[in-house]
Amino acid sequence: MTANLQRPELYINRELSNLEFNRRVLDQAKNDDVPLLERLFFLCIAGSNLDEFFEIRVAGLKQQEALGATHRGPDNFSPAEQLKRVAGVAHELVDEQYHVLNDVLVPLLEAEGIRFGRRGEWNERQVEWLRGYFEHELAPILTPIGLDPAHPFPRIINKNLTFIVMLEGQDAFGRNGGMAVVQAPRALSRVVRLPESHAEYEYDFVFLSSIIHANVEQLFPGMKAKGCYQFRVTRNSDLFVDEEAVDDLRMAVEGELSQRRFGDAVRLELADDCPKEAGDFLAEQFDLDDDDVYYCNGPVNLMRLNQVPNLVQRPDLKYPGFTPSIPIKLQAAPDIFSAIRRGDVLLHHPFHSFVPVVDFLRQAAVDSQVVSIRQTLYRTGADSAIVNALVAAARNGKEVLVVIELRARFDEAANIELANHLQEAGAQVVYGVVGFKTHAKMLMVLRREEGGYRRYVHLGTGNYHSHTARLYTDYGLFTCDVDVADDVGQVFQQLTTMGRANSLKKMLQSPFTLHRTMIEHIETEIEHANAGRPARVIAKMNSLIEPQVIQALYRASQAGVEIDLIIRGICSLRPGIPGVSENITVRSIVGRFLEHTRIYFFENDGDQRVYLSSADWMGRNFFSRVETCFPIEDPEARAEVLEHGLEFYLKDSKEAWLLHADGHYARCELDEDIERVCAQETLLERLAH
Repeated sequence: MTANLQRPELYINRELSNLEFNRRVLDQAKNDDVPLLERLFFLCIAGSNLDEFFEIRVAGLKQQEALGATHRGPDNFSPAEQLKRVAGVAHELVDEQYHVLNDVLVPLLEAEGIRFGRRGEWNERQVEWLRGYFEHELAPILTPIGLDPAHPFPRIINKNLTFIVMLEGQDAFGRNGGMAVVQAPRALSRVVRLPESHAEYEYDFVFLSSIIHANVEQLFPGMKAKGCYQFRVTRNSDLFVDEEAVDDLRMAVEGELSQRRFGDAVRLELADDCPKEAGDFLAEQFDLDDDDVYYCNGPVNLMRLNQVPNLVQRPDLKYPGFTPSIPIKLQAAPDIFSAIRRGDVLLHHPFHSFVPVVDFLRQAAVDSQVVSIRQTLYRTGADSAIVNALVAAARNGKEVLVVIELRARFDEAANIELANHLQEAGAQVVYGVVGFKTHAKMLMVLRREEGGYRRYVHLGTGNYHSHTARLYTDYGLFTCDVDVADDVGQVFQQLTTMGRANSLKKMLQSPFTLHRTMIEHIETEIEHANAGRPARVIAKMNSLIEPQVIQALYRASQAGVEIDLIIRGICSLRPGIPGVSENITVRSIVGRFLEHTRIYFFENDGDQRVYLSSADWMGRNFFSRVETCFPIEDPEARAEVLEHGLEFYLKDSKEAWLLHADGHYARCELDEDIERVCAQETLLERLAH
């Protein structure tokens, strides 16, 4: 049976599944049920997702191909095969993005008084104002570079808006025109709002690229610009640090950060009206093939349009506002420590406020009975309430230990700054374990109380980040359970002393027990099903890739175990295959909030097991990261997780997509007379104000 379940056709390629997720995000930009400015924001997210996909995943495949790598994943695709398939889908997605922008969103926005004026639409007064804007605001900081033997093609920064300019005539030195390059600094806003005195619409915007295009000739006195075409190159942005060969991990990461802007090129985005001669020239400069060139009918960086919803004061075109609530257990208690002593407290963000987590640290920082604070930080930012509370605690004489993961992708520089800030305040900072990212979300406060010390713990599925706590769905648990606190203490000791920890009592941990225990729990459900007892698995996560877990789920399906998977992003498992996975359903929820909770439920013949975790079911989470998975034992909290975190999502018929055996997703279909249910909207009604 094991060999049978390893057939490549039973596995969806992770890169293609990733692109399918981005297709679902892009579909939100076409969804009439989503407020108009939010649809524009979803378009921006789709563009940003595709950027990261090329910077990391496509870059990795290109490296494997260049090195002649022979390793193949469960789907048995070679790097070259994956690159070819990825290019086909990615070109479709890019074309669709610009169709949605130009043919769907732009006309709808214009009908609401929000215009992106193209060059052919400017009147004489607008042309004059924009010429002045170019002369005073742009020209002084733009650096045109003519291309000749003394001025070779410049190094182009990763994802930077750049223009290739075709010139004719002679410059001041009598040289004949040819080609030039102009890079637009990142600090420049990519959309410029016309002043009310010159606007024809309430919100009249112009793309920066259009302003430069219309006035670029001013940068080349005495010469004529025959053409000006925007382009953007995407580079390999994955940091490489040989962790076994460095003495100081922080210095090694800092050294690599400066190289990220100039990694190997992996994609070229180019104005769709650019002549083939110029396009071929650029592709040659970046050593890219035709498949790597993407023609764009609009601004080459759609993500930079994300500022528009913030500039437009139209609440009617945005999601309704809401106020996250505070759980009654915390409202009724004189302080947060007494509330936790009375019983576990569950937070479900963003429906519950993140403020209690900040208050937990703030109270600990000034409480004379608090002796020490220990916390892991993965993504948080130096200027945050969490960090400010840790700084205050250190300055108040508390022992503060912070485990900072320097290698949190694209947050490396911020985390180095964060480490400096904490160390200056007197906190101890360590950087986790070489070779294993510290991805666990843990916070522990040691407090002197009558009868000795008591440890108060917060565990979470998401980062300690106040901003994302309003955008991502995540769980947090406050507890002073002695066994859980012992486990958290053991993990912190592991991270700081490099000593071997004792066996944990209740928690599961990667890279040691989490993978094995998840498979054991699935196998237990198989035993129950074979014996005719109740057996079910429900799992909610971001991604499912790890082949051994997938094979265990296939075996469980064959045994008759009912399996419901709620997977936001990548899923390599194929549901609905007769004789293999007909008892498995996979759904993805893409809605207002980014689904980020990890919940694992096992029926276990009525003695239900419920876990929350920082880990997805991916190889990296199981084997290359320090992750935690913690049980929910309090009956009230467990019931809340089951109802709010799982049942509501299994009933969702508005934002749910169902995965089919061929690897494609389709929206959940219902009869027109059946009212659609949205899990996120229901939770806002139940928990928020």
